[in-house]
Amino acid sequence: MATWAGSRSSITTSRKSGLRTTCQFNTKIYYPDGTTPNLWSSDPLSNIDFDDDKFSFFADGCSMELSEDGSFYTIKSATNEASLVNLKIIRTAPGFMAGKNGTTTYGTDPKEPWGSMRHAFWPRCHVEGSIITKAGEIDFLGKGFFSFALQGMKPHHAACRWNFANFQGPTYSAVMMEFITPPSYGDTVVRVGGIVKDGKILTAGNMGICTHTAVTQDSENDWPEPTAAKYHWEGKTAEGQAVVADIDGALGKRLDRVDVMAEVPGFVKNIVAAAAGTRPYIYQYAPKLELTLKIGDEVIQEKGACYTEATFIS
Repeated sequence: MATWAGSRSSITTSRKSGLRTTCQFNTKIYYPDGTTPNLWSSDPLSNIDFDDDKFSFFADGCSMELSEDGSFYTIKSATNEASLVNLKIIRTAPGFMAGKNGTTTYGTDPKEPWGSMRHAFWPRCHVEGSIITKAGEIDFLGKGFFSFALQGMKPHHAACRWNFANFQGPTYSAVMMEFITPPSYGDTVVRVGGIVKDGKILTAGNMGICTHTAVTQDSENDWPEPTAAKYHWEGKTAEGQAVVADIDGALGKRLDRVDVMAEVPGFVKNIVAAAAGTRPYIYQYAPKLELTLKIGDEVIQEKGACYTEATFIS
């Protein structure tokens, strides 16, 4: 989940060699003043459980519960006194996924894949609630984005690079996820994206191209850190009208550079550390940018907040 300004909350679970399941609740708060340090909390959970439909999650001091009508999630966590979470993520536009079930499979036989990932999105949401920190309570009333990700393989086997964009404007939302598989899976580019207007999906599917239009070499790790980027979507409406959208501009001062090996839970660190040549870093930004959208012959421009990530793994 992401809102501006600006929080990310997530629950991650991992089953290691079929022996045990580990789980973390993560919260990250970005402060828009550009000077207050980000607040990062990551805490292990115990006594984890799911409802019968596997839509809701429960643990000691933490829950993520889907409403009966399926229109909103309530996320609560008292696992860390530095960030007490009570948020409601209300879906205001239909969700989407690519393909039949949002799943990417790896291997030579689709019926018996060596690995898989599944992604589904609520591209435009209304957010209510707050996170109480030691400095005070932060009201997160505003727009948000909700994503579901199920990764059934080791992270460095799934992808070597990722790009992500989440644009939220007064009327339109544009989201994109792009990843490149490692050479062992053919350097394949997988893309999922969508454009939404208020409560309606204009277009969605296997679309979206991210181009880093300017980069600088990070002296700490030698990765080409993006300083400007272009995000491009092409698709069709349900009525068959062509839809083309672009966001292009400088990314501005980064929110954070995440050294994954320093911050991720131990169970992920142990998996990734075993892979030679793996140096995962995530670059995070949230510039104010303009969406240029063309629907048929109509051209629309709208400014909004664009949260973006660029991830380099190997």
